[in-house]
Amino acid sequence: MTARRTILHVFSTFAVGGPQRRFATVARALDGFRHIIAAMDDNHAAANLLAGVDHELVKLSMTKGESVSIGNLIRLRTLYVAERPDRLCTYNWGSIEAVIANRLTLAGEIVPHLHFEDGFGPDESQNHQLARRVRMRRLLLGKTRVIVPSHTLERIAVASWGLRNVQLVYNGIDTELFHPAETGTRKKIVIGTIGALRPEKNFSMLLAAFAKSELTNRARLVIAGDGPEKEKLHRLADSLGISGSVNFPGHVTDPAALYRTFDLFAMTSDTEQMPLSLLEAMASGLPVVATDVGDVAAMLSDDNSGFVVPRGNEAGLAALLHQCCDDVVLRQRLGKANRAKVLRRYQLQQMIDAYGQLFSGKDVA
Repeated sequence: MTARRTILHVFSTFAVGGPQRRFATVARALDGFRHIIAAMDDNHAAANLLAGVDHELVKLSMTKGESVSIGNLIRLRTLYVAERPDRLCTYNWGSIEAVIANRLTLAGEIVPHLHFEDGFGPDESQNHQLARRVRMRRLLLGKTRVIVPSHTLERIAVASWGLRNVQLVYNGIDTELFHPAETGTRKKIVIGTIGALRPEKNFSMLLAAFAKSELTNRARLVIAGDGPEKEKLHRLADSLGISGSVNFPGHVTDPAALYRTFDLFAMTSDTEQMPLSLLEAMASGLPVVATDVGDVAAMLSDDNSGFVVPRGNEAGLAALLHQCCDDVVLRQRLGKANRAKVLRRYQLQQMIDAYGQLFSGKDVA
């Protein structure tokens, strides 16, 4: 019997989000691996997505600060030596100390290493790279295979960070789980979105655009998710006078079912690369209005790709919301084209196969 390969994953956080949900999907589908999961903030809320997966959660007890902590590096190095994993996977800038700790050896690396980048937090964007982080990525990831989900991030990694071993792997979607709703009628059109309530998601813009659109008499807005901006968004809805038409259901355990209650999907992030929620909405047969960030416009069907606005453009977004809510035939056409694009380009099995090869130390075709 072949021994299971042990993969040590170090996330900035294992709270529920796109990268965590993608990892859980991959881990559930792949046999032959044991996963050790550590989070720099010790938040393991996404562990409930790992039913049936051979995994262990590790508490790191990291010291938080603006600079690299020697104590953190020692704790991480001790973990690598004790667990002796076959491969180390680190995720995004928030795990950079885990990258540093893996290079504290004359041999080059303690553990064979893959690094995954999915995008930026509120302090960075594709057009605003912090110089210190650019230098650190160039220095620390120059000999590491770096996995990205979008063409935009691939270009940044090569042109800005100076990396050469960059692998593009598209996110994939289970199109049997995420599928269109049965046709029917609702009293009010439902505009919906799902995501962590963090500053970079800019749900404040969505609330403001919804208020500007003057759709509250015939549409409802649903913002599903949890996070640090929860109370702020509730207060903003109150101050805009739209709280009676806005629903905040919090974290949802069955997003596929929630998408089927939407008529239109809205995404107003200031920074994204290849957002999983967008693919889920497209697979669910939804039309989309969104900010033009990362690969968003390129991901959408040709029919829908024009329904994007520059980030922060509340008036433009309000106009698109109004246009889509006014025209059911348009919504149906865009939604059908979006699902066809997912079926053609973003198949789940392709992503799972690629991650299986990466975890096994093989090249991705």
